[in-house]
Amino acid sequence: MTLDRTLSRFGLASRSAAREAIVSGLVKLNGRVVRDPGIWVNPRNDAIHVQGNRLRQSRRVYILFYKPKGVITSHGDPEGRKTIYDCLGKDVPWVSPVGRLDKDTSGLILLTNDTDFANHVTAPASKIPKTYLVKANTLISEDQLTSMAEGLQLDRGDWSRPQSVRRIEDRGKYSWLEIVLTEGKNREVRRLMEAAGLKVLKLVRTRIGPCSLEGLQPGKWRDLLRPEISLFYSKQKIK
Repeated sequence: MTLDRTLSRFGLASRSAAREAIVSGLVKLNGRVVRDPGIWVNPRNDAIHVQGNRLRQSRRVYILFYKPKGVITSHGDPEGRKTIYDCLGKDVPWVSPVGRLDKDTSGLILLTNDTDFANHVTAPASKIPKTYLVKANTLISEDQLTSMAEGLQLDRGDWSRPQSVRRIEDRGKYSWLEIVLTEGKNREVRRLMEAAGLKVLKLVRTRIGPCSLEGLQPGKWRDLLRPEISLFYSKQKIK
């Protein structure tokens, strides 16, 4: 595989950060400095050193984090906004978010340095369900509910086909829904609601695969348990 991908796969840094390190001359391949992130390497046979340290497989880290509203899903921000990494603290090894939640969305997000696991969770073919609690800007009709459940064409011409859409309750002037998605399109819940002529007032991701918000407070995190990780690969349907 390429050198930048190797550094990322070994849990050293994100792929973009790995490319920066290589171009900056911080990486040696078999004793020589290389500045080409795309050079092909064999980690089993090639000696790779980063700032003098031999590249070795990092301990796999799997984190379940409850992202608060207003916190952004990135490593650093030019505008100085709070990021998920500010919440995790400096003692957590390098991890990368598995997918994204926009600034105004709260709820579960996975972080890991296991790129194979991250790719599996985000791949549409894996069909790992992500569950969202949605507050709409008005009371939703049965026709709107049915059309969303059956699938709608979105603003960019692609389609959203939820696994399920159901009404939780009507409270005052607003409806609360549970929407389960498996494809993971960018801002899919908000775009689906807009396609139905609705707006989102509140959006919380309550579940990813076998993992839920239970026991977590906003801004807090925990390690995933081995049985939970295994369930992401289970062929049985995750509810």
